Amino acid sequence: MQSRNLNMDSDLKPMPDVDTDPAATPDHVTEPKISVKDLCVWYGDKQALHDVNLDVEENEVTALIGPSGCGKSTFLRCINRMNDLVPGVRISGSITLDDQDIYAPKVDVVELRSHIGMVFQKPNPFPKSIYDNIAYAPKILGLAQKRVEMDELVENSLKRAGLWGEVKDRLSSPGLSLSGGQQQRLCIARAIAGSPSVVLMDEPCSALDPVATATIEELIDELKENYTIVIVTHNLQQAARVAGYTAFFHLGKIVEYNDTDTLFTNPAMKKTEDYITGRYG
Repeated sequence: MQSRNLNMDSDLKPMPDVDTDPAATPDHVTEPKISVKDLCVWYGDKQALHDVNLDVEENEVTALIGPSGCGKSTFLRCINRMNDLVPGVRISGSITLDDQDIYAPKVDVVELRSHIGMVFQKPNPFPKSIYDNIAYAPKILGLAQKRVEMDELVENSLKRAGLWGEVKDRLSSPGLSLSGGQQQRLCIARAIAGSPSVVLMDEPCSALDPVATATIEELIDELKENYTIVIVTHNLQQAARVAGYTAFFHLGKIVEYNDTDTLFTNPAMKKTEDYITGRYG
């Protein structure tokens, strides 16, 4: 990891369409939970992200939107250092979580990931019981010393994920026996069971039907009271429904970042307007 530095103009400008123009940036009421400065990512010789600057507000939902291949998921994986696992990846710039540089040499990546839960595009329960899916991370992290403590942690996690009432009588059943929407809520419960402060979601509803999607969206709205959530979505309506802030990515760059209402109703950049009105995508 190389040493790495956000200076984004907060003034909304007439609608330019030049990549070098600064994106709109929301004013900060408090210190950001996550601060990303000059982040660049290469996969071998291919550069996937170019000088990305973004502050993520605490206890808010931040949506990442943009066409396929624009760098949204690459950016998300940088926040919990999953890109470390990709051969040939090279990263410059900085990401801080609670003012701590997550790429500093002294950082324990396992410890870091215990603070950052992850929910993937397709539900991926472990081939274990519902109970053991939730208990897996707390056991590794030593969050519960006694069975009664683990029982309480499992119950609370399932309640927060809105799943307890549906599974409380079959905790020993396989997680894979649940419906797709229930499996995704199980994965959310598993992600928060380790007591993270941040939850990353990569297209969490793309494999779900509209009813299950609505349930997950309601859950996201409830979870932001206790967690900072960053969600990648291709669904612009979903971003408008669930996110307080939205960042529009294009060709590995952030074109514009602002509170969601402003970005969707009064975008500063023509490229943003063209994308949200369906002129390309």
